[in-house]
Order: sequence, then structure tokens, then C-alpha cells
Amino acid sequence: MRDEQVPQDSGRVLAGHRKAVYAQGADGRLHVVASTGWEAEEIVNLQAVDELQRLAEDARARALAGLASPLEYHMYRARMDLDLLAQTSGVWRWRIRRHFRPAVFARLSPHVLQRYAAVLGCSVDALRRVEDL
Repeated sequence: MRDEQVPQDSGRVLAGHRKAVYAQGADGRLHVVASTGWEAEEIVNLQAVDELQRLAEDARARALAGLASPLEYHMYRARMDLDLLAQTSGVWRWRIRRHFRPAVFARLSPHVLQRYAAVLGCSVDALRRVEDL
């Protein structure tokens, strides 16, 4: 893509910010050009956000029904999936899936809860709760 072809479609996702995009200049070399985003990127990002919100609502409903732990809800609320939570928390995927069970989650040590809370950007008390909207 050439410098003058870098899309400059303003959208909701970047909220007025710019992102760096590599483009080919007149000299034939790649360099960084600021972009305000483009329509296709906006559509894909909004679909991903909608899907994560839907998964969070499903997880919240399961947690309120006692079928899942609040951890799953908070993971989706923070716009994470199982892989990302495992990578950022340093907890194996299979252990996180096990922690999605309410009985197992209730027995987690304060250290493990603090680890999840730090990654998810909330307090341990908030991690133990699910908002009843």
C-alpha cells in the first residue's frame, strides 16, 4: 500500500486516535504512516466486541444460576478469551476451565484469586461477584 492509499476513515473503534500502518513511500521503502482506521477494520472489530459482550452476558446468566463461576463472566467482560487469560495470568488453560466450576472457584486460595483480579483489573471482592443487572 502506498502512502496516499492508507485509509483515513474515522470510526468509533479508534475514537479519534490514530494507529501506525506500514506503507510504501515514493522512494520504494516501507515506513510508518498514521491512519485513523478503515471501514472494514471497524466492522470486524465491532463484531468481535459484540460477540464478547454476548459471551459475557451468557456467562453472567450461568453464574447467576449457579452453573458457572464469576471468573468466566469477568474474563469475557475484560474482553479476553481462555487463551489470553492463560497467557496473562500464567495459569494453565485446563486449570482456568476447572476454575469456571463454582465449587472449585469457591475454594481458590487468596493468592490465585489475587492473580486473576490483577489480570482482570478488578478487586478480589469484585471478582467473586457478578453484577445483577
